[in-house]
Amino acid sequence: MFIKPVLKRIKSTGEYKKYYRLVESYRFNNTVRHHTIVQLGSLEELADIEQIRLLSLRIESLVKESRTGMKDLFSVDDISVEVLAQKYFTIIKEKDRLDIADGRAYQTVDTDTIENKNIREVGTEWLCAQALEQLQIRSFLESQDWSDSLINLALTHIISRAAYPASELRTSKWIRQNSAVCEVTSFPQAAVTKDKLYTISNKLYGVKDKLEQHLSKRTNELFDITDSIIIYDLTNTYFEGKLQDSKVAKYGRSKEKRSDCKMIVLAVVVNTEGFIKYSQLFDGNITDSKSLLHIIEELSRRTSTTGRKPTVVMDAGIATDENILLLRKYEFNYICVSRSSMKKYKADMGSKPIEIVDKKGQPITLQKVKVDADTDNYILVHSKAKEDKEKSMNSRFTQRYEEELTKINNSLSKKGGVKKSEKVWERIGRLKQKYPSTNRHYNLEVITDGKDIAINVKWSKKIQAEREGKYLLRTNLNEKNESVQWQIYNTIREIENTFRTLKTDLDLRPVYHKTDEAAMAHLNLGLLAYTLVNTIRHQLKQKGINNEWRDIVRIMNTQKMVTTTMINQYDQKILIRQCSEPNPSVQVIFNALNFKQKPFSRKKYVVPPE
Repeated sequence: MFIKPVLKRIKSTGEYKKYYRLVESYRFNNTVRHHTIVQLGSLEELADIEQIRLLSLRIESLVKESRTGMKDLFSVDDISVEVLAQKYFTIIKEKDRLDIADGRAYQTVDTDTIENKNIREVGTEWLCAQALEQLQIRSFLESQDWSDSLINLALTHIISRAAYPASELRTSKWIRQNSAVCEVTSFPQAAVTKDKLYTISNKLYGVKDKLEQHLSKRTNELFDITDSIIIYDLTNTYFEGKLQDSKVAKYGRSKEKRSDCKMIVLAVVVNTEGFIKYSQLFDGNITDSKSLLHIIEELSRRTSTTGRKPTVVMDAGIATDENILLLRKYEFNYICVSRSSMKKYKADMGSKPIEIVDKKGQPITLQKVKVDADTDNYILVHSKAKEDKEKSMNSRFTQRYEEELTKINNSLSKKGGVKKSEKVWERIGRLKQKYPSTNRHYNLEVITDGKDIAINVKWSKKIQAEREGKYLLRTNLNEKNESVQWQIYNTIREIENTFRTLKTDLDLRPVYHKTDEAAMAHLNLGLLAYTLVNTIRHQLKQKGINNEWRDIVRIMNTQKMVTTTMINQYDQKILIRQCSEPNPSVQVIFNALNFKQKPFSRKKYVVPPE
């Protein structure tokens, strides 16, 4: 409480005179208001502002003495101040205003008036906000001369993308109706619109490269990562709509089997902990093997000052001879699945096969081999689990293929069946197109009667070496231990996890935007949200918590922000805004991360009666 001066006009003279009130402040509808406890008059007995300040402090000390029963240490030597303090304290007691003056938590309330309102999700939002503090994104944006309002909006959008991946329209509704994210980021909730979210997405895309480098450096510092190994791969995501004017959306080979839609290709470089080091967007019709040049040039530029180049891990789709030469040119070590035919290797007589097990306990045999006219090191990997899986798939496709051949042959003896040899070969051609990997293992022959009428279709399976479960690893590393080389290559599973999180948990596909600028900004926002998510999950994994992001969100959403209202004995409305207590599962996550469990303990407002 404090003493507030008020000017009043004297009707008889028309002059203004200063009077004083002892008031308390409260907040209602985001507006600070003052509630009068007692009128103090003109205070002509006091000569200066300092005495008025001491009067306020002395009244407050008398109120505390009354509540606690213990003498307060604060006192004043000024007799006039002490006399007035005792006078107005007596008036406060007579008017039964002690509770209001003291702001006491113990009050008499009408329990029938207790209501819970404005309940919003806060667990995931508060979790993400603290992870953003670790990543120091606010500091980076401040260095780019962004205003506090823009920074708060950017943080709001990144958190929203991680907690509720959806379109800007649906996200704006979620923020206004369901989430307490604005209370966490201090951005005005009423100011959130889809257009502002579109704008901030584009603005974040404008600093993509700088922010990406900041996050790469920051995660390395935060978790003591050296980036001795990086993994490179591509994926694509498709667009809903025609996008006739797009320069990047093209038809291509869709990994989601949506070749009917235009696509865009996302190339990502991650380290073994799953943090993105560099990303690039390509036209939808680019092939995997044609994208490496841009990535290698950028990686070479970024590592040129360190004197240390990481080992590049990639799959067979990218590991063309041309790309291998490119890696050698820029002096990168590499390890990949060889695209060479399995027939071109021979066993290294100076080494013996070794057997290890994968994470699931399945046996894997590693054997050094040699490939003619090649200086790289090769390892033959034989996985029993992969062999069983491939044999099962090949058996199923073989059965279907032979069933179709049997149907073609049976139609030759049926009335109305296809008998012309040209048409029979057309049917066989369609079958080849349907089962290309199975067809190459068969010899086919169509026997005719000499008049271009087919009378029989014969087929036989080619004799071939068993290759199920086998593949070759190719590397220029000097590492002598085969198991170490296999473990290095096996880090490629990390980028598979990255794409899975992006597409499934963060809903990166499909893209509904109709312009290239909006589509790029959408994908960039998804990558920022992924870095935020991986920052949380990486720390949880270190504590043995391996939940997928969607499970973490489900658990954290049990923590809510709620406003409780009630009426006290003075007909005042008391509003308490507070966060619910985290349940045991939420506490485990907060404790594992060493995060605070609530954004704030509570906010209390007392609204006087009308």
